[in-house]
Amino acid sequence: MDRLSQLIGSSERIVVLTGAGISTASGIPDFRGPNGIWKDVRPVYYERFLRDARGRKEYWRQKAMAEPVMQAAEPNAVHYSCVDLEQSGRLDTVITQNIDGLHSDAGLSHERLVEVHGTGREAVCLSCGDRSAIGPHIDAFGETGEPPVCACGGFIKPATISFGQPLDPAAIQRATDAVDRSDLLIALGSTLGVYPVADLPLRAVGRGVPYVIVNIGATGHDSLPGLTLRVEDDVTTVFSQAVSTVLGG
Repeated sequence: MDRLSQLIGSSERIVVLTGAGISTASGIPDFRGPNGIWKDVRPVYYERFLRDARGRKEYWRQKAMAEPVMQAAEPNAVHYSCVDLEQSGRLDTVITQNIDGLHSDAGLSHERLVEVHGTGREAVCLSCGDRSAIGPHIDAFGETGEPPVCACGGFIKPATISFGQPLDPAAIQRATDAVDRSDLLIALGSTLGVYPVADLPLRAVGRGVPYVIVNIGATGHDSLPGLTLRVEDDVTTVFSQAVSTVLGG
């Protein structure tokens, strides 16, 4: 705890990378873990969504089933500590692999947030690119059982990155630029096994930037040369206490 506080206190361009362990602390089930959602639910790949009406219907069925849990989730201490760091002027960017929108709910500004896997709070037309709130589409699907279609005739899909769907190049570029100007990188609640996000910390380490991992359970970077600090403990407690120590909260 002392070492993490020292690192935060001596840094001015902190990049925080958050993974599924942050969402689970807010009551959202993990997707890829040993007991994750994808153990029991077969994901609909992007290519199937595009070509198969039944695939689109199954995709929206899964989204509708998960929505009550997503809506009930609330930000936790990690989300609020990131906001505290932003307000202190020490935070450069939060790069999140999560799609729950909780960083925004906590008050983190859009300019400081990169959602590399998209957001479940919005839907997007795959033809014209129009974006809209997800709620009305969930409601319409519940009433008709039919996947929503845009006024332009295009397929509407939650604005998240599906299996087999390319990441948004602009989001990856924003994340890369943030890491390249960082003076401290902290990975929270991530196994660091999903790429290309797991490659981002390597850029910081390559510049000699301190790199900290806080996670319960093994990560793909635990034996990485250049790793500054590895904390095996509850991420909400460790990170929030370290930030509070630095900022005097």
